[in-house]
Amino acid sequence: MAVVKLGLIGDNITRSQSPRLHVLAGKLCGIEVSYERLIPALLGLDFDAVLDSCVREGYRGINITYPYKEVVVHRVAVPDPLTERMRACNTVVFGDQRPLGYNTDFSGFVSAYRAAFGDGSPGKVAVAGAGGVGKAIAFALTRLGATELRFFDQDRHKAEDLARVLSDPDLPMHVTTAPSIAVAADGADGLVNCTPLGMSGYPGTAIDLEHMRTAKWAFDAVYTPVETEFLKLASDTGLSVMSGWELFFHQGVHAFRLFTGEDVDVAELRRALETSDEKLYA
Repeated sequence: MAVVKLGLIGDNITRSQSPRLHVLAGKLCGIEVSYERLIPALLGLDFDAVLDSCVREGYRGINITYPYKEVVVHRVAVPDPLTERMRACNTVVFGDQRPLGYNTDFSGFVSAYRAAFGDGSPGKVAVAGAGGVGKAIAFALTRLGATELRFFDQDRHKAEDLARVLSDPDLPMHVTTAPSIAVAADGADGLVNCTPLGMSGYPGTAIDLEHMRTAKWAFDAVYTPVETEFLKLASDTGLSVMSGWELFFHQGVHAFRLFTGEDVDVAELRRALETSDEKLYA
C-alpha cells in the first residue's frame, strides 16, 4: 500500500503532537503514514498556496489549526449541514473533486467531554474566544445540552456573530455575549478557553483565578503544554478539569478515520502515545 501523506497547516505548530498520533495510528492499522507540519510563514507562502501545494504533492488529507480554521472554508465543500453552519473546518480530505471539509473538533469535544465528565449537562458555560475552535466547542456544548452559553472575545463582532448563529427559538438554551470574561464567568458552571493564551509562545491565562470560584469544571483547548496556567489555577481551585490533550486525541481519532477509513483501537493508540519516543516524530 502506498504511503498515506498527511499534514497540518497552522502557525506556531512546531511542538504539535499530530505527527505522532497519525503515524502511530497508521502503524496500529497496518498503514504507513507520513505527516508534515506546514507553517505558511516558514514556507514563504500564504495559506491558499500551501493548500494548493498539498493537492499537487498528493496529500490524502490535511488538518487545519490556528488561525486558518475559518479561512479554509471558502476552499472546501462541506457535506455536513451543521459544519456548514459553523463555518469552520479543521480537517480537509482530498479526492478527485473539490476538497471536503469537516470539523472533528466538534465531534471530538463531544466524545472527550462525555468521557471526562459523564452524561450530565454542562450547565451554564462561559467561553473565552469565538474563533474557529470556539465555534466548534460552542456547537458541541449545544449538542451536550448546555443550558446557557456566554461568549467573550476581544473581537466583539466575532462573539456577536457566534451568538447569532447559535440563537435558535427551538433550542432550550440561552445565548449571550459579555463585555468581559469576568461578566461571562459570573455564576457559570463551566469555564472554557478557546483562545491561544497559554499555548507555547502565547503565555498567560484567558480566565483569572478570581473568576473561577463558583465554577464546577474547566476545559482548555490548548494542549501544548498540556498543563496550562489556566488549568492549573482551575485545578488548584477545586474544579474538575479537562485538558486540550483530550480534545486533541479524540478529534485526531475522528480525523484519522476520515483520512483512511480505518477505526484505530483508541486504547492501544493512547498507550502508544504515552510510551513512544516523542523525538522520533519531531
